Formats: sequence, structure tokens, C-alpha cells
Amino acid sequence: MKILIVGHGGREHALLWKLRRDAPSAEFFATRPNPGMAPLAQGVDLAPTDAEGLASWAEGRGISLTVVGPEQPLAGGIVETFRKRGLPIFGPTSTAARIESSKAFAKELMERVGVPTAGYRCFRRWADAEAYIREHPVPLVVKASGLAAGKGAIICSTVEEALEAAREMLEERAFGDAGAEIVVEEFMEGEELSVFGLTDGRHVSLLLPSQDHKRVGEGDTGPNTGGMGAYAPIALASDELLRTVKEDIFLPILDALEGSASPFRGVLYAGLMSTPAGPKVVEFNCRFGDPEAQVVLPLLDDSILEPLVAVARGGSIAGVEIRWDGRSALNTVLTSQGYPGAYETGRAITIAPELQERDDLLVFHAGTRWEDDTLVTAGGRVLSVVGLGQDLEEARARSLEGVEAIAFEGKSYRTDIGWRALTPS
Repeated sequence: MKILIVGHGGREHALLWKLRRDAPSAEFFATRPNPGMAPLAQGVDLAPTDAEGLASWAEGRGISLTVVGPEQPLAGGIVETFRKRGLPIFGPTSTAARIESSKAFAKELMERVGVPTAGYRCFRRWADAEAYIREHPVPLVVKASGLAAGKGAIICSTVEEALEAAREMLEERAFGDAGAEIVVEEFMEGEELSVFGLTDGRHVSLLLPSQDHKRVGEGDTGPNTGGMGAYAPIALASDELLRTVKEDIFLPILDALEGSASPFRGVLYAGLMSTPAGPKVVEFNCRFGDPEAQVVLPLLDDSILEPLVAVARGGSIAGVEIRWDGRSALNTVLTSQGYPGAYETGRAITIAPELQERDDLLVFHAGTRWEDDTLVTAGGRVLSVVGLGQDLEEARARSLEGVEAIAFEGKSYRTDIGWRALTPS
């Protein structure tokens, strides 16, 4: 079997690591693999967004399965390009991926089918947004409708902050075309959770829920990032809550997309808020989350390869049940100093050799590269350090132990990943 991973970040490293365990005899390839992925897969010198180039390459090499990690290729139509050539690919079409690439589309879809979410309005003109914000109580959340690498949602505690956020997006194009349309919505109180659903378009199998830590500072303060860490499992994800999530959120959305001739096949990721009125949707994504994938995938007690192949080939996953190994996982993300703002790259990284020999501590690369013979930083989020343990305390201790065994100038991270579960008060 020949498997191609599209993408080269921490999520893709985790996917490659898991799939190699599921299919040790398979031949693996990855687009411009980062230094952590390179020993595990042959490199393909094509950009993840080069759909035509990748489809031609995959056809020529007889690729059995392509798994797409990041959202940009999916929004750009890589799945349609592969399917035209009869190539099995795991991920939704660009029309189905609008659930992430257009927050306005997602909110309108939820409103139409009655999926619980925050009240909202969408705007393309600054004057209209300004008038609306001035008339509504704070806090408010101002979001770029398009893809903004997880940093396009701004929680605003005052009217002035909301006005500034909306003006920067609509007038100054702080997020480029992603902010040409914005969503202004009510702030929801509660605790967040991330739930991935493997789906063939009709049936869905929910994976182990996790909790992401989006904001850069300790105690969930400061601006949003692509994710500073995550942990799984989470106590608030009871069987009853997950039944509600499946029946009242996933299935109505999947039915609506299928009914609009845009069936969603792949991973549908629901970012949820657990509120006193029940779970509500914060946002949808069209792929595995990062940094959540790095804690969910290592806890799988089953192969994920078989359902991915079934979905990629147009088959059904009806009746598929996924088992978990009972452990906990916690991911501390190491970032470059200054992230999510301006930061410098090219800082030499040292990783203690013994970290590579442990099965209770995993290091997934994201923003790294080789510079001559030196491993250096190459992005805002640099490494995911995942501790595994019998409980969350043990997983956290191992993750932080790994953090201490890695060094680079400007290394930044949160020490409190999992704080809600570890200090319930």
C-alpha cells in the first residue's frame, strides 16, 4: 500500500506516526516533510496546495490513499481534482469544506437546520458593522469569515474593542481576503471542547473529545493563536452529552450538506461550548484539529486506517466503533517568542536524544527545518510535546519533562495546559 500525507505540520506528523503504526509495511510519502516527518516518509517536493501537480504525481506513483491534513488544500478543491482521476482521497470537497472556509456559510447553515450556536450577524461593510456593534451589549466575538490560521476570532469585552476589531478586518484588511466578510456574534459562557467525527457523509463515528487552549497566555488570556496545547480525554464529555452532540449537531449538519448536493466525507470537527442550555457550536472545521490531533491519535486502541480508506473510496462506515486505550494525553506546544505576533526564525534547536526512545513521550514537529546540519525554528508553533500517562497529572508531568529537555532561543509555552481539569475550582 502507498499512502500520501498532504501537509507538513504537527497534525500531519501525528497522522503519519499513527498510520505507520497501523500499516507498518506500507510505503509512505509526504509533501515537503518537516524534519520530524522526513525519517518516516519519502518527500514529495510539491506544495500542499498544488492540487493538479499532486494528482498527477499520485496517479503516476499508484498511490492507494491520500490523506489531507490542512484546510487550505481542501478549500482549494484538491479532493475534486483527485476524484476526477479516480484517486482515493480522504477529505471533503471544497463545497463541503465551506463549513470552515466561510464562517458566514456555517452560521447560516446552523440557523437553517436548528443547530444550537451563538446569535450572530454577518457584515461586509464597516458602516453596517459599526451600527450593529454600537447597539449590542458586550462581550462580543468578532470573527473573520474566511481562513485565518485559527487567529481570526477576537473576543471583545468593550464596544471600543469590538469596533476596532471589525474596522481592522473590514477597512484595514488585517486578515486579507479572509476578513472581507466578518461574523459578529454573542459571547458564550462555558467550557470548550473539540469533537472530531469520522464521516462518510451519512454516518458518523465520534472520536475521543479533547480540549484545546487557543489563547496565548496562562489562564486563557491574551490573543487567540492556532493552539497552545490540548489534552484528552475530558471529564465533561459524558456519554449523554456526546449523544446530544451526535444527534443534534453532527447528523443535522451532515443531512443538510448532503441535501444541498455537498455531502461531507472526511473529518468534521466541531468546536463546542458546553453551556447551561446544552452544547452549542463555536465553529466547524473540515479536518483534524491541531494541536488536538496530537493527543487524540496516540490514544487510539484501533487502527484508523480502515475507516479512512473506506471514506476515501466512497464506502460506508456504518457500525464502525472506535476503541481507546484508557490513558490520558497532554500536548504542550513550544512556540517562537512573539507568536502569534511577529517572531524570528532560524534559532538552533536541541532535543535530548533520550526523548526519541520513549513511548510515553512524543515530539511532533511543526515549524522546524534543517539549516545545514542544524535543526532550527521555522514557524510560530515549533514543536508539540505530548506526554502520555494513566491520568492527566501523569501526562502533564511527562509533557513538561519533555519541554525541559528541548532548548532554543526564545522558547515560549504555557505551563498550564489542562488547568481546568487539574484545578476544577
